[in-house]
Amino acid sequence: MNVRKILLDTENFAAVDQAFAEIETQPIACCNWPEKFPYTPKVAYKMFHTGEHLLLRFEVEERYTAARVTEDNGAVWTDSCVEFFVTPDDTGFYNFEITCIGRLLLGWRKSRNEGVVHATPEVLATITRYTTLPEEPFEEREGDNRWVVTLKIPITALFRHHLTTWDGAQMRMNLYKCGDNLSHPHFLSWRPIITESPDFHRPEFFETVVFEAK
Repeated sequence: MNVRKILLDTENFAAVDQAFAEIETQPIACCNWPEKFPYTPKVAYKMFHTGEHLLLRFEVEERYTAARVTEDNGAVWTDSCVEFFVTPDDTGFYNFEITCIGRLLLGWRKSRNEGVVHATPEVLATITRYTTLPEEPFEEREGDNRWVVTLKIPITALFRHHLTTWDGAQMRMNLYKCGDNLSHPHFLSWRPIITESPDFHRPEFFETVVFEAK
């Protein structure tokens, strides 16, 4: 898969929206454990880059939504959460996890429980987040819940590496939607995961992507 490069002013929201309109939508729809977790909200993402930044947008339609976590690097996966896991090499991988109200966890790890390092507040501050929901936490709501989260990720957010641009980078990634502590927990992925129980921290199921250079 290739990720398009689009040159624009990332502070110009109309230009960013127009760029996203030109990007093909990718569903996050693999229900890998249907017998135990059959609930499947509708989730998709779009992605492009500018060289300096990666622009990533998640679009969610779900019946059950909660946002209880109040701080960054908290237990965001227990809320209505979307995730982007990526690795530039075989040393480990980064997990970007963000709630429907913009609370963000970023870590680097060799595996689920090995070599875990969380991003500092200074690194987290470089990642811009836009959400269509108010930022205040709330208990679970049932209804026709629709929300969008957009991330602007500088290449320097991959803080264990010394990369200078997304241009021409070849990486591996997977994307997810979860809500561990919702009344209807769910665990969806972009690319299939073949494990007995939910486990997103499995880079062997990531797909190779190339970030366009021009």
